[in-house]
Amino acid sequence: MRDQDRLKAFEKMLTDVQTNYEELVSRLDRLKAEGREKSATFRQYLGNKMTCQYLLNMYKDYGLIEKQ
Repeated sequence: MRDQDRLKAFEKMLTDVQTNYEELVSRLDRLKAEGREKSATFRQYLGNKMTCQYLLNMYKDYGLIEKQ
């Protein structure tokens, strides 16, 4: 794979992770408002959110995106 293709793939992955993270936060907020913090769906979304958060933190730690 060429460097340019790798960079495009990285950028796409980063965008997807950021988008997924925002969607998961929104879904979790909605479920929380409904009082469904103990549901399997909430727990699954929470696990997925934590995975996205971990990836974003790794990008920050390596200086690939800015720390906020």
